[in-house]
Amino acid sequence: MPQSQRIDWVDYAKGISIILVVMMHSTLSTEDALGHAGWLHGVVEFARPFRIPAFFMIAGLFVAHTIDRDWRTFLDRKVLHFVYFYVLWLIIQFAFRAPFLVADHGALGALQAFLTAFIDPYGTLWFIYLLPVFFLATRLTRSIPPVIVFLVAAALEIAPIDTHWTLIDEFASRFVYFYSGYLFSVYILRGAAWSRSHMALVLAGLAAWFLANLWLVHAGLSTDYGISLALGFAGAAAVVAISVLLARSHLLEGLRYCGQNSIVIYLAFFLPMVITRIALAKTHVITDPGTAAALVTTMAVVTPLILHWMVRGTMFKFLFERPARFHLVPAKPKKTTLLPAE
Repeated sequence: MPQSQRIDWVDYAKGISIILVVMMHSTLSTEDALGHAGWLHGVVEFARPFRIPAFFMIAGLFVAHTIDRDWRTFLDRKVLHFVYFYVLWLIIQFAFRAPFLVADHGALGALQAFLTAFIDPYGTLWFIYLLPVFFLATRLTRSIPPVIVFLVAAALEIAPIDTHWTLIDEFASRFVYFYSGYLFSVYILRGAAWSRSHMALVLAGLAAWFLANLWLVHAGLSTDYGISLALGFAGAAAVVAISVLLARSHLLEGLRYCGQNSIVIYLAFFLPMVITRIALAKTHVITDPGTAAALVTTMAVVTPLILHWMVRGTMFKFLFERPARFHLVPAKPKKTTLLPAE
């Protein structure tokens, strides 16, 4: 399969995942602000079993390309890279939230919340926090037979772990998907290549998955032990298949662009989401919660892309580009290759 095609479907998959994540945050917070659910709520619930599993499986897909590098390079590419953006955007988000935290909990309470964010991820930034943890866990378990790591990770997902610590709970729930992206990357890539030339079978499989996922979500069974794991894998596979079909047909190029810049959207969607939601709630220009949530989602996705375009080549490019002084090794040159989700 040509490399450019591989890049296309991976970007589509990342685009689907990041938009579903933003949609979830935008819809639930908008519905909470307006007091009732809207038509977009059904889409959010349908995507619940697979949006995060797909995100992490794609993130783990190319770990094998870097996991054997020297520790200095590995830590720079897979740990410090995400630590930099987490700390930077933690400070930015906290600067906006601090006045409200101080008003509700006092200055010491606000300071405690800020410091706690370094040992337990803060708000919407938990994805960025977990990625280096997953990279490290995958590297440190290389000496253990992969089947054992996979089975333990699957058991953690199935187990009823609820410590109220995001780091522990989300690691237990999500590491199996990241590790599976790493462990089964060859088969995932082969499956994607196969999908390009077997559209009829892929479409039939997608229809069966759609109906099964819809029924299990509607029946309230999608979060049951074992079923959630199966739906996570099935949904992640469906995202791959849909992405391959979109890339094959060159449809929805904007979605692919979102995937190329998924980290930009993820880092910066919070502020435009909050601002748009507050503006709609106060002005009552749009009272339908579904339509309002769709507009909030659109603004939360588009605004970071515009901001990214505006700051490129300026003194503010540090918002989305790690400065050289925060590298352990020289930055790798930009090139059109198959890259991991970063």
